[in-house]
Amino acid sequence: MAETAKPYLTGHYTPVPDEITAHGLTVHGAIPPELNGRYFRNGHNPKPGVIPTHWFKGSGMIHGLRLQDGRAEWYRNRWVRTPALDGVPYIGDDGVPDLRVSDAATHVIEHAGRILALQEANLPYELTPDLRTVGAYDFGGKLTSAMTAHPKTDPVTGELHFFGYSPFPPYLTHYVADATGEVVRAQTVDGAGPSLMHDFGLTAHHVIWLDLPVVFDPTEHSGIPYGWSDTHTPRIGVMPRSGPPVVTWYEVEPGALLHVANAYEDERGRIVLSGPRYDRSAWGQTWKWWTGAPGYAPTPIVGATAHRWILDPATAAAREEAVDDLVAEFPTINEDRTGLPHRFGYSVAFPGAGLTEHALVKYDHATGRREVVPMGRDRMPGEAVFVPAAGGTREDDGYLLTVVSDLVADASQLLVLDASAPGAGPLATVDLPRRVPSGIHGSWIADAPDAAHTPSATGTTTLEETS
Repeated sequence: MAETAKPYLTGHYTPVPDEITAHGLTVHGAIPPELNGRYFRNGHNPKPGVIPTHWFKGSGMIHGLRLQDGRAEWYRNRWVRTPALDGVPYIGDDGVPDLRVSDAATHVIEHAGRILALQEANLPYELTPDLRTVGAYDFGGKLTSAMTAHPKTDPVTGELHFFGYSPFPPYLTHYVADATGEVVRAQTVDGAGPSLMHDFGLTAHHVIWLDLPVVFDPTEHSGIPYGWSDTHTPRIGVMPRSGPPVVTWYEVEPGALLHVANAYEDERGRIVLSGPRYDRSAWGQTWKWWTGAPGYAPTPIVGATAHRWILDPATAAAREEAVDDLVAEFPTINEDRTGLPHRFGYSVAFPGAGLTEHALVKYDHATGRREVVPMGRDRMPGEAVFVPAAGGTREDDGYLLTVVSDLVADASQLLVLDASAPGAGPLATVDLPRRVPSGIHGSWIADAPDAAHTPSATGTTTLEETS
C-alpha cells in the first residue's frame, strides 16, 4: 500500500494545502441573532508532502468562522505555528521531550480571555481571535507538565480543571485554574498510569480518572506509543475536588474510553459517567485506521458505542450499562450541565450497526429515545457544539454547530441546527469557501458583552502566506 494512501490523508480527511481568508459568506436561512462570536474547530492537517505515521501526528489547523448580527462575516484557516510544524522533533538530542513541540491539533478552547490550541502531550498554544499564533502558554510558569486536550469548565465556579499525564512518573498531575486564569492548584495524583488518559470526568464534588487498558507500549512505533494490554487492570478513580488527592478506585470490565460525555452525582450519591466505549476488537480495528495499518476499516471509528458506568460508594462496586448500539463518537452536551445531571447528549454517528451513512444523533436519557439526523450520501458532520439560546429555559434550548464535509460537491457548510429538534433541518447553512477536512474538536467563543464590532469586507477570498 502506498504511503500516500494513508486513510487519514484521503476522502473526508484530505488535507488542504494552504491558508485562506474569505469575507461575506453566503447564508441560507437565518442565523439566530444571538450567535455573535466565533466558531473554531481544530484538526490534523499536515503540510503538503508530509506523511505522518499516525492520524494524531498531523499538524494542527484551526478553521474559524465569525458570526455577527445574523451574518457570516468571515472564514479563515490557519496552521498553529509550533516548532513541530517545521519538523522539529519532540524528543531532542538529549533524549528529553520538549513540551513546546506540539502538533496542537486536537482541540481549541477559550478560558479567561485566552484562546488555546491543545494536544495532550504538550503545552497549550495561545492564539489571537483572528487565529494568529502567539506561542506556547504555561500559565505563568505554573503548568510544568503537558496539558490535556479536554479540560472542563465548572459552570458554577468558572474554574478550569485539567491535567497532564505521562508514560513516566509522575504519571498524573491535576491542575485547577480559577475564573481569571490563575492556577490555584497543582497536585500529583498517585497510583494511576501509565495508561492513555485522553479525557476525564468532573462532577460537582469529584474528579473522575480513567485508568483503562490502553497503556504505554514502547514497541508501538506509530509515534503514539500506546497499545491494548490484557494484563492491565482497568479502573475508574474517584477523587474529591478539595482536600488531599486521594483516589478511590473501582475495577471495571476491560474497555477503552477516549471521550467523556459527562459525569455527575445522582440523588443516591453514586457517580454516573458516560461516553463511547471500545472493546478490544473495536480498539484494534480503529487503531489500524489511525495508523494506516494493513486491513484498516473504511472509517476512523469502529465499534464505539454509548455506555454508562455507575460507581456506588456504598457498595464499592461499579456497574456498566450499554446505552445504545450505534457506532458513535465525539459526544457533547449543553456544557452548562457539566458535572451535573443531564438529559440530552449529541454525537457523530458512523456507518455500522445498520447505519449506512454518517449522521448526528441526539440522545434523550430520560426516555431512552434517540433521534438520528442523516447528513446524506458522502456527507460527514463534525462534532456538534451546543450553544445555549438566549433566554432558554430547557436543557436543549439552543443550537448545534457542525461543519459538514461533502465529497460529492467538494465543499463544506456550517450547519446551525435547533438542538431541540435537529432533524427538522438547518435554521441556517453557511457556505464555506472550500471543503474543510473532517477534524476533531471545536468551541463556540461568544463575544464579550461589550465587544466592539467592525464591519468586514464582503465577497472576497484571499490566499495567505503559509511560511
